[in-house]
Amino acid sequence: MDAVTHLAENLQRLLERLDPVLPPASAEPEWAASTAFRWRHRQGRGHLEAIAHPQQLRLAQLRNIDRQRDELERNTRQFLATLPANNALLWGSRGTGKSSLIKALLTEYAADGLRIIEVEPHDLADLPEIVALVHGRPERFVIFCDDLSFEADDASYKALKAVLDGSLAAAPENLLVYATSNRRHLLPEYMADNEQARNIDGEIHHGEAVEERISLSERFGLWLSFYPFDQQRYLDICFAWLEELGTDTTDGEAIRAEALRYALARGSRSGRVAWQFARDYAGRQGLAGR
Repeated sequence: MDAVTHLAENLQRLLERLDPVLPPASAEPEWAASTAFRWRHRQGRGHLEAIAHPQQLRLAQLRNIDRQRDELERNTRQFLATLPANNALLWGSRGTGKSSLIKALLTEYAADGLRIIEVEPHDLADLPEIVALVHGRPERFVIFCDDLSFEADDASYKALKAVLDGSLAAAPENLLVYATSNRRHLLPEYMADNEQARNIDGEIHHGEAVEERISLSERFGLWLSFYPFDQQRYLDICFAWLEELGTDTTDGEAIRAEALRYALARGSRSGRVAWQFARDYAGRQGLAGR
């Protein structure tokens, strides 16, 4: 009996030493805590973390992307009405409102049951765990993956392909994927890949590398393209944000000149640069007024 007791005591001490480094038991997410969640890792295990203060953007604040806004909003309304809807890929120039559009949809439709789960591209291998957590929930979930792209040797995109379309297990009806990217085909494209294409009876047949890229992006049923803004559209966005911030815009010519200088220094006339200029100008005017 002494030997058994001694062994039990040793095992207990071993478990006490291991306890701090073992992954914690997975807990049910606090669904009522927020409308937005972020997938996080702690001690080797992933979990959903409620975002206490989601960014509050409204669809009316987004300028010069009316077509893209209307298409994605319609798709989201179908989804919320439990009607057929598509996964969406928002691709194109940086700073043109891709991620802002998705965030604004949450602001507009959270009261109708819309929920957003932000997943970093390097965590896409955990998508099956996230799917299991939301399966059967009454809310309608959008997996939001910002700035999505894969390197040539990155195999994590296979988990995304399975969730989008291509796994034996059906994706839950209360979940869609909205991704943003600067690349239409999400994977790097090389000149050598096009050399694999063959002309067969007048038809172009792509090589395996090109087919692999196309097969991933084609799993998104809705493609929305975002293009750079011209000078006038950039200025329109600058003035719209200044009005939103409550800044006096009566001296339009001076503001216009400063906005163009700001864009020239940044090398871009994107919506993001317009927002940054508006904050800079509004802050300087407010400070001068004091």
